[in-house]
Amino acid sequence: MLDHPADPSVRIQTAIFNSIREWIPSQLVETGVPSLTVAVARDGEILWEEGFGWADRENRVPATPHTLYSLASISKPITATGLMVLKGRGQVDLDRPVNDYLGEAKLRARVGDAADATVRRVANHSSGLPLHYHFFFEDEPYPLPPMDETVRRYGNLVTAPGERYQYSNLGYGVLGYVISRVSGRPYPDFMREEVFLPLGMTHASVGVGPGLEKYQAVRYGPDGLPLPFYDFDHPAASAVFCSAHDLVRFGMFHLKAHLPDQKAILSDEAIDDMQRPTAQKPAADPGGGLGYGIGWGTAENDVGYRSVSHGGGMGGVSTLLILIPSEKLAVAVLSNASSPLPGRTAQEVLSALLPAYAANRARAQAWQRQEGEKAQTPAFKPAPDLIGRWAGGAHTYKGEVPLTLWFQEDGDVHARLGDQMETLLNDARFEDGWLTGRMMGDIGTEDANRRSCTLHATLKLRGQALNGAVTAISQGPRGNALSHWVELKKGGRGDAR
Repeated sequence: MLDHPADPSVRIQTAIFNSIREWIPSQLVETGVPSLTVAVARDGEILWEEGFGWADRENRVPATPHTLYSLASISKPITATGLMVLKGRGQVDLDRPVNDYLGEAKLRARVGDAADATVRRVANHSSGLPLHYHFFFEDEPYPLPPMDETVRRYGNLVTAPGERYQYSNLGYGVLGYVISRVSGRPYPDFMREEVFLPLGMTHASVGVGPGLEKYQAVRYGPDGLPLPFYDFDHPAASAVFCSAHDLVRFGMFHLKAHLPDQKAILSDEAIDDMQRPTAQKPAADPGGGLGYGIGWGTAENDVGYRSVSHGGGMGGVSTLLILIPSEKLAVAVLSNASSPLPGRTAQEVLSALLPAYAANRARAQAWQRQEGEKAQTPAFKPAPDLIGRWAGGAHTYKGEVPLTLWFQEDGDVHARLGDQMETLLNDARFEDGWLTGRMMGDIGTEDANRRSCTLHATLKLRGQALNGAVTAISQGPRGNALSHWVELKKGGRGDAR
């Protein structure tokens, strides 16, 4: 569906996408993805928007550009837009401690100073908050906790603020809470009244808003069956629903293409501030120049172009919104299953519109293949400073669980959590002072024990201390990642050996 389907120039522009239009249905069949919806805008005009497949297979509801998809993490730049509205009114200072805007429950600095965990650092994932995602399904008996309780349980700064980039849904859950507390309105209401409606996004809401139920795309699991509806303890990170039509309009606003029916809720300077990377993301390709600003990921050399983007992925969701500011180009691709297809589709669209992108993409793919063929996983050899026994504990909302690691010269790392059976720290790595690995174990909380999980360690060597997070990760469309502060001391208390 096009804004001006009778316009001959639009028909000519749409012809550019004919090969992609033929390719997408075959990919839906090949991958088993129920539906995919695409919207493309350039120079303030929607060039192409179209839905493919079924938004609801069981009821034979086709996907359209106005189908309401779960966005997952594209919720973050949308939440950040709401945050910047408050900044523009002088109600939020990005460089003040985020704790200044919270209530009784505050973020706790296990390393560094909590005052350095500013609103900006929470927004760019460098505050020290760890990996976190926590789902609550309507067919399960687990109640969604209030935000204060989530902060009390998981609001630990496990690295010093500003020390490193660590993507954290919890941080955006906190920012949504800040929006609610500062504005005096529930987060969903604020977003509807101050972001969605002023930008003409009538098919956008936090959750599925009243009257939008008939537009909702069902989320499907890897078995092809509908997933029960689910919520989060970090809604501002993950809970927005939106159509491709409205999402590409949101992208156009952030390209400073101010449409006649959109209010200027942010200044151009505020938009620039959001897209300015203030945290550096780790990247396999050092030439990628990956960063994160206020709700947006950035790439300084995205196969020849600077890009501003965000993707989303969780049970029954794969989404991508990518902006190429120099070309005033926005591409939104939404799907109701977990799949790499939205990313591949966006690449096809960019290649069709930007010949230089297509050429650089081919070279980048060749480089990636070569690097993949050369990549080998070296055997773990512990640094001399690591060899020996490290003992301490993992701190949970239920209390401390003793944890001991033994590093052996041959590279084996033995681990014991509480009085549980000794196990190995598998896939151990030690790079740039950071130890990573995974192990079996029971962290001992009701939250983590809802599903079978493994424990993933990310610990920093700081002299005679190893500290950071152990994250209980369960797999699948209902999987969670719940992080806990860990501190170990060289030769510290623990089981003797």
